[in-house]
Amino acid sequence: QVHLVESGGGLVQAGDSLRLSCAASGRFFSTMGWFRQPPGKEREFVAAFNYFSKNTVYTESVKGRFTISRDNAENTVYLQMDSLKPEDTAVYYCAGAPPPKGLVISSDDYEFWGQGTQVTVSS
Repeated sequence: QVHLVESGGGLVQAGDSLRLSCAASGRFFSTMGWFRQPPGKEREFVAAFNYFSKNTVYTESVKGRFTISRDNAENTVYLQMDSLKPEDTAVYYCAGAPPPKGLVISSDDYEFWGQGTQVTVSS
């Protein structure tokens, strides 16, 4: 069975940092990504990391503040979130795209999803 388990969410103040983790098991993913769903809004892409190219991609609003990384030995992907803002408040989901997917940003390209972890940033 394939499992993606997120952890690391919580309640923080604006300007604080959080690190989300997503442990994957049961399947190799060429690309792992993070998405988020703010209250009352659609789910949106945040960041992705491709295992083969080691390339990353970010949505514009998090560039320079968020960093995605991957520990291949642990099959875990991380999202380091710095300088958090209230507008970052959302449920954050990790997702896996199996080979031969490249560095994809559409949710349609991801086949497996975690259960989500809540991040709340107070002003």
